[in-house]
Amino acid sequence: MGMTWPLYDASAFSGLFLGLLFGLALEGAGFGSARKLTAQFTLRDFSVFKVMFTAVIVAAIGLGLSAAFGLMPPRSVYIPTLFWGAIALGGTLIGAGFAIGGYCPGTSAVALGSGRLDALVFFIGMVAGIGLFAGFFDVIEPLYAAGQGPEGQRLDQLLGIPDWGIIVGLIGAAIAGSLLGSRLERQRGGPVTAEDVIG
Repeated sequence: MGMTWPLYDASAFSGLFLGLLFGLALEGAGFGSARKLTAQFTLRDFSVFKVMFTAVIVAAIGLGLSAAFGLMPPRSVYIPTLFWGAIALGGTLIGAGFAIGGYCPGTSAVALGSGRLDALVFFIGMVAGIGLFAGFFDVIEPLYAAGQGPEGQRLDQLLGIPDWGIIVGLIGAAIAGSLLGSRLERQRGGPVTAEDVIG
């Protein structure tokens, strides 16, 4: 029997290993720096947009090829149900925290691992927030479950567009966004460099 994706059943350490690789990639992109991250919100540095959009496209192409060559059996990737109320509230809170302080949960762990002690505040807040969410879930469950979207539908199913059409659209959006971002970076004195971060 040949190997199939995803690899979460292949090893107990696959999640940890891939998480460490992801953390190294984020640090390599400069995402352990709050200055570089908040520069996205001032339109001075589009590294967050460029790196994350590239990751989405690479993942989409990888998933498409894996399915096409039989490496990924149908329904092997879990697609969670959307809850629009929770998405709107959670997105607003994490976006505000990101813009004000410069870290999201993942980048706070990266920054803490690279020795930036300001990230400790965010990391503690993340752990505390997870604990409060789990401890009071019965109370907030009605809010969490508000506005339930379609169950388990992919973007191609929702829009009625084939997989390759979604990928082409993503690539087009990435190119347009990167060109616009590079222009705004030049106008605003970006992107943020290592000297800016250290200084």
